[in-house]
Amino acid sequence: MSAVYLTNASRWLQVNTLPSLLVELHFADCELHHMPSGIANLTNLKVLDLYLNDVNSTIPTWLYSLGNLESLDLSFNVFHGEISSSLGNLTALVDLQLSGNELEGEIPNSLGNLCRLTSVGLRVNNFRGRVSEILESLSRCSFDQIDNLDFSSNNFSGHLSSMLGIFKNLSYLDLSYNSISGLIPVIDHNSFEGVVSEAHFTNLTRLKMFIAHDNSLTLKTNYDWFPPFQLFTLSLGSWRLDPSELPTWLQSQNQLFSLNMSNTRISANYVDLSSNQLSGEVPNIVSANWPKPKQDSNSSSMEIPDCLSYWPNLTTVNLEDNNLTGKIPSSIGDLLSLGSLHLRNNNLSGELPVSLQNCEWLILLDLAGNKFAGGIPIWFGPRLAVLSLRSNKFHGFIPDELCSLTNLQILDLAYNNLSGTIPRCFQNFSSMATTLSSEGGTSIEDAYYSYYMIHKAYIENADFVTKGREVKYNTVLRLVTSLDLSSNMISGEIPEELTSLIILQTLNLSNNLLTGRIPSKIGDMKMLESLDLSVNQLSGEISPSISNLTFLSYLNLSYNKLIGQIPISTQLQSFDQSSYVGNKLCGPPLKERCSVNEAMPPVGDDKHVEGYLLEDGGFYLSLGLGFAFGFWIVLGSLLSNVPWSNAFSQFQNRIVKKLYAAIVECY
Repeated sequence: MSAVYLTNASRWLQVNTLPSLLVELHFADCELHHMPSGIANLTNLKVLDLYLNDVNSTIPTWLYSLGNLESLDLSFNVFHGEISSSLGNLTALVDLQLSGNELEGEIPNSLGNLCRLTSVGLRVNNFRGRVSEILESLSRCSFDQIDNLDFSSNNFSGHLSSMLGIFKNLSYLDLSYNSISGLIPVIDHNSFEGVVSEAHFTNLTRLKMFIAHDNSLTLKTNYDWFPPFQLFTLSLGSWRLDPSELPTWLQSQNQLFSLNMSNTRISANYVDLSSNQLSGEVPNIVSANWPKPKQDSNSSSMEIPDCLSYWPNLTTVNLEDNNLTGKIPSSIGDLLSLGSLHLRNNNLSGELPVSLQNCEWLILLDLAGNKFAGGIPIWFGPRLAVLSLRSNKFHGFIPDELCSLTNLQILDLAYNNLSGTIPRCFQNFSSMATTLSSEGGTSIEDAYYSYYMIHKAYIENADFVTKGREVKYNTVLRLVTSLDLSSNMISGEIPEELTSLIILQTLNLSNNLLTGRIPSKIGDMKMLESLDLSVNQLSGEISPSISNLTFLSYLNLSYNKLIGQIPISTQLQSFDQSSYVGNKLCGPPLKERCSVNEAMPPVGDDKHVEGYLLEDGGFYLSLGLGFAFGFWIVLGSLLSNVPWSNAFSQFQNRIVKKLYAAIVECY
């Protein structure tokens, strides 16, 4: 009965209405708010699945009497309180899942009575205690069959016992701290400490995923150590390495799918890791061997170990926030499975290698904050969803070929030397123009779905600027759309076609040479949260349709040539005056009052309104001139002598000029 709405059936579930011989009961995602007490009589029950409900209670004592239970899943509810030592009565239990609740206290030692146990999920709770004690409990009788241990996002502490090595069937071990945005609150992370050595892994021949980032652990291995496992995932972020260099044993991990060793302060010249203190050039990514780093006799620098070729299945290469120099090697194109490449905030230069077009699965390319030059390439792969070339030295026109990247959700070309006009074909960015269907998502969601389901620890992240500040978005990227062309030399008008990007959230065209009016259909972009058109040469009145932008929380139209009254809406009057300074605007929130002649025209197409006024103006001008001409014909015959004729002619001309000036001033 999973995914069946049972909120209104809670009374039925509290009474003895369930068959007593029931063996499996699946109530996953049924929006239950109470623990069904009728389950207490199901003594033959082997499977109880209450995953992802809203059950808010302690674990009832009768649950511990279901001695035939083999699988118990209470994860992602609001269970609280401590686990009773009666847990040890569930001796048939094979799979125990308690993740994503508010459970607390220490794990009872009676956990060691569950001799058939193979999987334990405790992540995202408030459990405390020493992890070594839990391992000791499990070692009593289930150590030779445990294959999955997830202790992440709790308050566990202490040393990581070398007893870990006896769990010879262990394939998944997660000791990390993780916060899944939008689903669960941020809580304190584990606080393991001490040294992890080769002894911890001696018998772990089946280990595939070792996730333990954000702990106070030190990894100490010998140079010639050869691990007994082949990892898919290794996450040691914020650990310390002894020695402080890239471990050479990583070369043996040729099935590695994901590597996270960020903030480990590795002192080598190169590593595939972000937020370290690395310098030197980006290495040649394909290499025939793994050279041991050695000291140059004439230099204090180290040779860079070429290593990524040993990980052909890598989907993510993250070297951002280092001091890397030189060019991106052309051999980057040999990583055919590459999904995201992060090189932000280094000192890299030169043109982008054409070989990147071989990375057909590339979804995210972040090269911001470097010194790359040349024109913007036209060979980007069709799956690209995030392209950030911000703060480089790219020049030339924005190529129309970018418009073929229909999956683009974030395009950031700000702070370069780009010129020309905004391509009208930007309307082809369908991921910014259409909402997601229930049958499928964008390329980011599709490509990372399997990745996330396997790891349950990583979601791709992207940096971009919105609402005047830089943010890091680290949840599902399909929820973000942004277009930033600011601080270039782009000229011409803002194309009306841009307003077809109706789910765009951030639009920044500031600090350019744009002219003309704000598009009349700007109000169609109803999902805009941040709009910055400041420091351009935009003119005319602000389109009245801008009042339709009800989600707008950041607006900057300052330092243009805009005139007239600021349209009226809840959002527009709530912004500070700085959003409008440097123009000839009037009305709230500005102190300048609007005259009668500056009253706003009705909401509609600006061109239609303008044409209407021109037609009226032409009519009254013709009327005035016709009257003057007729007046001259009728009375001219009466003015036969020259003095009278000259005097009357001068008087007539003054009247006509005043009439003409009055008409022009009004229209």
